[in-house]
Amino acid sequence: MKRVKIILNEDVYNLGEEGDVREVAAGYARNFLIPKGLAVPYTKHYLARFEDRRSSIERRKADKRQTALGLKERIEALRLVFDMPAGASGKLFGSVTSAQVADRLLKEGLQIERKKIELPGHTIKIAGEYEASVKLYADESATLSIAINPGSEGAVGATRSAGEEPAGSVDAVAETAAEPPSGPSSDGDPTDESAERNVSVEGVPVASESAGNDPDEDEGKEEET
Repeated sequence: MKRVKIILNEDVYNLGEEGDVREVAAGYARNFLIPKGLAVPYTKHYLARFEDRRSSIERRKADKRQTALGLKERIEALRLVFDMPAGASGKLFGSVTSAQVADRLLKEGLQIERKKIELPGHTIKIAGEYEASVKLYADESATLSIAINPGSEGAVGATRSAGEEPAGSVDAVAETAAEPPSGPSSDGDPTDESAERNVSVEGVPVASESAGNDPDEDEGKEEET
């Protein structure tokens, strides 16, 4: 397979940062990176242009790293709690995926691509406490705490600060206040014990997205070209 050198015009996830020189499959460069404006051919002309931009590129990289550090603090202060239907052994009737975690983070004001969220075993199928790795910028990543509680089908867990105990916490108090009394209601209808609950903490800044797609996905496209 023929390979060519390119210069990245933008940050591309799992490939490199703006200004980096990379060697990629010719079809990937020709059919995706260059047409999308994510890269330019490795030539003397483009090398000279990037050298002129070098100082501004380095400043942007420093800003992105600083933003990633702030985002890391926010993520590691969270504890996502999922109430999932499960059997007596704790095995879930289904699973928790990176897409579900990304959706929950979005509700907290954090826009993270699901492919940047790495769960133990890719998906979680047993109730318990877990840690997910969230890739941020360059080599920086954050550790996200996730609790999977066996509960009623359709229930939505709360978000708590990492290390915060459910009992006596703001989320626990809010959940308790939201629960209807047990037993039949005044009109004789049973109380719906599977009502959804969703208690969130204060919003946090939205993370910047890296441009581009996963190179592995586009290798397949190259073969078809």
